[in-house]
Amino acid sequence: MKLKHFLWIFFLSIFMNAQNSFEIQDAKKTVIPFKLINNLIFIPVNVNGANLTFLLDTGVAETSIFSLENQELNLPNLEKIKFSGLGGTASIDGYRSDNNIARIGKDYVNFSLTLFIIVDQDFNISSHVGIPVNGIIGYHFFKNHPVLIDYVSKKITVYNDDALFKKKIKKFTEFDITIEKNKPYIYGDVEMTNEKKNSKLLIDLGNSDPIWLFPTLIKNFVYNRPNIDDFLGRGFNGDVYGKRSRIHNFYLGDFKFEKPLTAMPDEYSIQHVNLVENRKGSIGGDIMRRFTVVFDYGNQKMYLKKNGNYDDPFHFNMSGLDFRQDGLEWTKDMVNLPTKSKDTPAGGVEVINNSLQYNFVLKPIFAIAGVRKGSPADKAGLLKDDKLISINGKKTADMTLNKIMELMKSDEGKTINMQIERKNKEMTLSFTLEDPIPYQEQD
Repeated sequence: MKLKHFLWIFFLSIFMNAQNSFEIQDAKKTVIPFKLINNLIFIPVNVNGANLTFLLDTGVAETSIFSLENQELNLPNLEKIKFSGLGGTASIDGYRSDNNIARIGKDYVNFSLTLFIIVDQDFNISSHVGIPVNGIIGYHFFKNHPVLIDYVSKKITVYNDDALFKKKIKKFTEFDITIEKNKPYIYGDVEMTNEKKNSKLLIDLGNSDPIWLFPTLIKNFVYNRPNIDDFLGRGFNGDVYGKRSRIHNFYLGDFKFEKPLTAMPDEYSIQHVNLVENRKGSIGGDIMRRFTVVFDYGNQKMYLKKNGNYDDPFHFNMSGLDFRQDGLEWTKDMVNLPTKSKDTPAGGVEVINNSLQYNFVLKPIFAIAGVRKGSPADKAGLLKDDKLISINGKKTADMTLNKIMELMKSDEGKTINMQIERKNKEMTLSFTLEDPIPYQEQD
């Protein structure tokens, strides 16, 4: 599963009771730090005393757990249920647990959280993110209070004071949104080539791409050229496939984005999805990270203010490689011990200690999770399950998954020398980064 293309969308058709709510205790606001990895937001959540990490996602209605990463968690009132969503089949089995206690940050608490537990380990996304990820949280995080997301400082502020909130958003641009099936929707203008089409789109923070469009739901849709067939992400029912390309422009009000990358799932991948009326696609994290964003679900408003990411180009993984982290291993690091010396009677210097020491530390193991057919890496001979040793002379054990992905999206024409291990044999293979879908004016 590709990190860059990672999409996690849950379409749960389960409606919850009103008590399932987060509230701020005895404060005008609360601030929650987060990790930003490939346009996705990960927040700390304590559930029943266990410290966990959740993906924050406006594209989901409910709160779910899919991995505990050796954590112990007591879950009361378990009831077997079925989930449905993106992918090939109609549903998968899982469990529901009511009346859990969840704490986020210092003051944000839910004393009656309902959790959905997914037991299929194919949904453990930790190896594709590079940090332990235990679950996903959506509507109930946002529903009762205005939520400000600052992508630059990597902090979320939840407001419990109306005057303080209104003062904060004075210089923001206001947008109307609708909350349908517990998810936010907005109208944006999609310009495939030269004609703007006003389109209803889900605001989906759990989608790392800029834009998704559903070709089967758009009248007279024609794919821009060039385009590629690609893996787009994972839903409840399996892998999601489709095409990737670029469109001419995308607009949110007066905000304009030139040549954004666009993913278009195939008909098979969305056949079981119960979409809201007139929805044409989604806006993902690679658009939203260009703003400081405020969601006010109660008043059906969203507020945007440009940040320093606004003019970033829309980069694509030009290698054709997907990566995963295959756990940790002990590695030997050489450390220079401090050199001690003293003056000699003759005015010289005597070296007392000049030695080396080895420290053993746990470092990540990375491997290739997939290779796109016809990509530069494919042509160079790289294969799925090849273990990474170094990239351009730097050991991958000293890197993060996010850093590796950034290298694959860096400069077109950049040469990548990748040292790998395959069946206990080391080899070095090289390729040149090449964008397979540059925007071209259409005939």
